[in-house]
Amino acid sequence: MPDEPAPAAVTQLLIDWSNGDENALRQLIPLVHEELRRVARRHMAHERAEHTLQATALVNEAYMRLVDVRQVKWQNRAHFFAMSARLMRRILVDFARSRRYQKRGGGAQQVSLQESMVVSPEPGPDLVRLDEALTALAAVDERKAQVVEMRFFAGLAAKEIAVVLKTTEATVRRDWVIAKAWLFRYLEGQATA
Repeated sequence: MPDEPAPAAVTQLLIDWSNGDENALRQLIPLVHEELRRVARRHMAHERAEHTLQATALVNEAYMRLVDVRQVKWQNRAHFFAMSARLMRRILVDFARSRRYQKRGGGAQQVSLQESMVVSPEPGPDLVRLDEALTALAAVDERKAQVVEMRFFAGLAAKEIAVVLKTTEATVRRDWVIAKAWLFRYLEGQATA
């Protein structure tokens, strides 16, 4: 397969970068940029159409945060993209919380529930609520939350997730099914943390 050397090259550059080689980071960025944009577009696909944060800005913010992550010992390409997806999720949740805060007046006088019903709700899933659900799931079962994060947000395959989590593909598939059911119940108000 012609694509096989690329994951190995990415993994080696990640290891070199972890060991302090700044040149490895410069070589790594062009190799992972398009894949990070794909992950960012995947994240943005779950956002409302008029979202003010664009995929490119999300990738740039993730780069800035990744460069600051010095203590991570990268295992491989899948580990890098899983961490990138987690960072993008955090960026979007922080952005959503900030927008909510501003929308609610940023500390100004609160309005009643009836008054707030005049504003139409934004379409699309509530990322903050999903983040709360994933945080609650992580408190119950960290691995299942990681599986959801890597599968849903990063688009990693079960095989890639299994490598990152050092488990089997069957376990990842089982965790995915159980986690989806748990999250559904949680979001419907039936699960307990």
